[in-house]
Amino acid sequence: MKKEKTIAAVAAALPEHSYESGFRKMIITATVIISAMLELIDTTIVNVALNHISGNLGASIEDVSWVVTSYAIANVIIIPLSGFLGNLLGRRLYFISSILIFTAASLLCGMADNIWMLVIFRFLQGIGGGALLPTSQAILYETFRPEERGAATGIFSMGLVLGPTIGPLLGGYLVDNFAWEWCFFVNIPVGILAAWSAYTFIREPKVKHVVEKIDWTGIGLLSVGIGSLQFILERGESKDWFETPYITWFTIIAVVTLAAFVWWELHYEHPAVDLSVLARSNTLAIAAMLTFVVGYGLYGSLFVFPVFVQRLLGFTALLTGLVLFPSALVTAFLSLPLGIAVQKGVSPKKLMIFGMSMFMIFCWELGQQTLQSGAANFFWVLLLRGVALSFIFIPVTMLAVSGLHGRDVGQATGLNNMVRQLGGSFGIAITNTFISQRVQVHRSEMLSHLSPYDQAVTGRLDAIQQALQSRAFSPVEAQQAALKALEGTVTVQSYHLAYMDAFKLIALLFLLCIPLLFLIKIKKGEQTDISSAH
Repeated sequence: MKKEKTIAAVAAALPEHSYESGFRKMIITATVIISAMLELIDTTIVNVALNHISGNLGASIEDVSWVVTSYAIANVIIIPLSGFLGNLLGRRLYFISSILIFTAASLLCGMADNIWMLVIFRFLQGIGGGALLPTSQAILYETFRPEERGAATGIFSMGLVLGPTIGPLLGGYLVDNFAWEWCFFVNIPVGILAAWSAYTFIREPKVKHVVEKIDWTGIGLLSVGIGSLQFILERGESKDWFETPYITWFTIIAVVTLAAFVWWELHYEHPAVDLSVLARSNTLAIAAMLTFVVGYGLYGSLFVFPVFVQRLLGFTALLTGLVLFPSALVTAFLSLPLGIAVQKGVSPKKLMIFGMSMFMIFCWELGQQTLQSGAANFFWVLLLRGVALSFIFIPVTMLAVSGLHGRDVGQATGLNNMVRQLGGSFGIAITNTFISQRVQVHRSEMLSHLSPYDQAVTGRLDAIQQALQSRAFSPVEAQQAALKALEGTVTVQSYHLAYMDAFKLIALLFLLCIPLLFLIKIKKGEQTDISSAH
């Protein structure tokens, strides 16, 4: 009883948090959403420019893939540390500094004249950009009153989906009409404007969390462990996983350092990442697992779809972006009303079940597409994706912070964002490996049915040979070209079936995870105090 009175007295002595309103509230909201979108756009904008970067800087495709890998590693290291660094430097200063680092690194990326300088600057850009996602979310929560947090989550979800979708569309346009450097230069004016707006309008919260000691050990273990894990996921498939010795060594390093990190953070008095928040929440652990699956499905499907339509159906990068864009608009339009609905008492569990089911159907329908499919065939299927994501992102974000108070909300959002990024990395790595294996399986199956005694096969080859001989090919040349054409058909069909299998695998994963939602228990009237979140 005495302890409870002491806590109440301390709480009463703290300055009351003041929420924003009017024009300032609108500007802050726009600033943090744009900043978060900058980070998310840059996760995908460069993908369509890799071939141009490779040719311009004289780098191999393997080397140029480090432009993507370095950014992803930096992101996943800095995201869980953002709450700690915000407390250390002050939330406002940390946010503005992150925007400026991201903007300056974007300029340096565009000016890089060799591949390894570009990789270094991309890592620096990832350090600045990775901090923008959780910090933007924390500032948004601090700007809106507790009773408006559903709307705040809805607004944030718009940027969460629009960013990765706009990336390929914008990147394709810039590469086709300007040069690959403009994928980085385009960030500069937006970054400068966002930094000015943050400096002018965002205030430091009255309730500050003083960092008594810097957890250098925890930061070091997290950086090495998460960095090693991200490296393995990014490079493992291209290096035949554990057939390559240094992949094995990095795996050992990741397992040992991450295990040591968890032990240290749970026992250290002033941890950089407070993992004990998992024990103080009834829903965070399950929400994190669901967020991992959502990241897996979102990034895994977004990885396969452009490859499928561009390699096999002949879509351009710009057309691919245009096909995906309506889906993102649907999510954006639905996010705000769904956020308000959750705030008014609609069960996030029910919304999440519907959203997971819709995403499962979306992936299954993608797995039914043929080599004759065109942009029109994907329209309604991708709209289903847009609906699904809006019904997923808001409930899972609300579940992650449900029942938490003060700085625990910041720790929860940081962990949740990190888990989503890791889910995406696992999704891309596992999907890539799965596709490679399924291509070989389908190829072997098709070749086993091809026989020189099969009339359909011989008839197909004869028809190709005759057509080629009528174009002045010699009989030998015509025969070789016919066999090569048949080989090409087998390869295309093998990849097509493998891509379809990958979509179906994601659908199956979502189906298996739906029962997790029934384990979530939310107490009636449970509220989330976000007044001092960071």
